[in-house]
Amino acid sequence: MASSSSSSVAIGLCFFALVSMTTMAAPPRRPINVPFQKNYVPTWAGDHIKYYNGGNEIQLYLDKYTGTGFQSKGSYLFGHFSMQIKMVPGDSAGTVTAFYLSSQNSEHDEIDFEFLGNRTGQPYIVQTNVFSGGKGDREQRIYLWFDPTKDYHFYSVLWNTYQIVFFVDDIPIRVFKNSKDLGVRYPFNQPMKIYSSLWNADDWATRGGLEKTDWSKAPFVAAYRGFHIDGCEASAEAKFCATQGRRWWDQKEFQDLDGYQYRRLSWVRQKYTIYNYCTDRSRYPTMPPECRRDRDV
Repeated sequence: MASSSSSSVAIGLCFFALVSMTTMAAPPRRPINVPFQKNYVPTWAGDHIKYYNGGNEIQLYLDKYTGTGFQSKGSYLFGHFSMQIKMVPGDSAGTVTAFYLSSQNSEHDEIDFEFLGNRTGQPYIVQTNVFSGGKGDREQRIYLWFDPTKDYHFYSVLWNTYQIVFFVDDIPIRVFKNSKDLGVRYPFNQPMKIYSSLWNADDWATRGGLEKTDWSKAPFVAAYRGFHIDGCEASAEAKFCATQGRRWWDQKEFQDLDGYQYRRLSWVRQKYTIYNYCTDRSRYPTMPPECRRDRDV
């Protein structure tokens, strides 16, 4: 009987350990859809933004005269920021649809999604980048595993003191860890606004600028909905978030990815990555110190 009891205890402990291991990390909380005007305002060319369904859906228009953009009303220090976007369909070469966070000073921090248009039938490219203390040059580019012009998909950033994670739907496509101990600056004390824009960048966006925007296809239209912001709002002068350490994104399960999430990240790396600054020896003869920690190689 003692042996049976010991076995039961051992099995119970193993089960508890397994549950603990598998629940260490979690996906971000599900975004809550709100109207555009709750969290955002137009930044420029407001006449190129059209509103539908009471502002629950908007469309940005790009023509040969101008693109357009919008920004969050508040500035945020950490949180979860998500947008549902349907990209410009058809021949979108030369266009860029951007969704990003940025601070407001010279040594600025920035967290970028940029969606680079292409000729009809060619896949969109997603470029991500992280600026910290004014230093960027951390570009990564991937193809998507679906057509982003056919339906809405979630594009999200989770940002806390431990990591920045870029998500497409629920799949992490990039992680940027806090590697301050390695001498790498990390965005932690500059509140950022959230921006989005649709603009012409045919000097670089498609095949390095070889493919130009075909204005006979204008206007180019990107559609948005969701407008989710769950962040710690702070003024532009604030150095610390008043609730730092007490929000859901600061908790243990969001301080790292779990095994399943890392496998999904590895899947993106192996099948869809087309450029990674970490492996570009012409730019970085010595690999940047954060790359191994971020599992970029």
